[in-house]
Amino acid sequence: MRRSLQITPGSPTRLLRCGQSGQCRDCGNPIEWYHRSDQHPVPLHPHELPAAQVPEACRWHVSCGVAHPAGDGSRWCRLPHAILCPARETPPPPPKLAGLRRSLAVRSRRLIDAGLFAPPPASPPGQTPEPVLCRPARPIVQLLYVRYLASRPVDEIQCVAQTRHRHRCTSPVLTSDAPGGVWTLMPATAQSGQLALPADVMAVYDLGPLPYAEQLRWRAQRCAQHATSSTAADLAVSEWEPFDPLRHHDHIHSRLPAAARRRPGPAARHGVRP
Repeated sequence: MRRSLQITPGSPTRLLRCGQSGQCRDCGNPIEWYHRSDQHPVPLHPHELPAAQVPEACRWHVSCGVAHPAGDGSRWCRLPHAILCPARETPPPPPKLAGLRRSLAVRSRRLIDAGLFAPPPASPPGQTPEPVLCRPARPIVQLLYVRYLASRPVDEIQCVAQTRHRHRCTSPVLTSDAPGGVWTLMPATAQSGQLALPADVMAVYDLGPLPYAEQLRWRAQRCAQHATSSTAADLAVSEWEPFDPLRHHDHIHSRLPAAARRRPGPAARHGVRP
């Protein structure tokens, strides 16, 4: 018998903490976010597939809200979206999954033609990406002595609270009337047993100097208006991903953003800590 998940009436949020629907930022197709046993999120294809059509190495299953990279012995399994994403230059999927990937590519093209999705700009052919980014697309943020990988630039992190009109708040977490962090260089230390990292130091948006209440507001991903509101529920899951130096080495930058280097001192909100 199937049992539907329900939220406790006294819960301050309206969200289930697993199976959160989203949209792939590369192709625009729907995905579902789950957490693995190591607390790292993984996007899965939103529908189950017959296990016989999926290679054993690609099978996933969800148990108690946690995604596991293996089959569970049933006739159905889940599949990571990365295998099917038509916007990624990955090895072609198995023949039995090629048709599903083509259908996702057609849907992605329809979304683009209708103006409902804008893919990220691609680098010109033959041009290597610049090692220094003036505005990291996914910055590394440190708060409450923990480093996280943000899903978007610092000034675009959006509040997750629900407004009175039952829409998501459009205010950013970083506002002009609230203190912000500082860009600084911190040691890029690899964990025990990991390979060497591409740099000795990395640019981090440090929120550590802020008061404890402000760091809690950032971790809850709420704007200053909804930070103290206990009646406003969450309309989205916070987008902080625990930073892993090995898995996220592509987001490590050994120099500070250009905007931070131009500012003279820590008095500016995005200034550089000496």
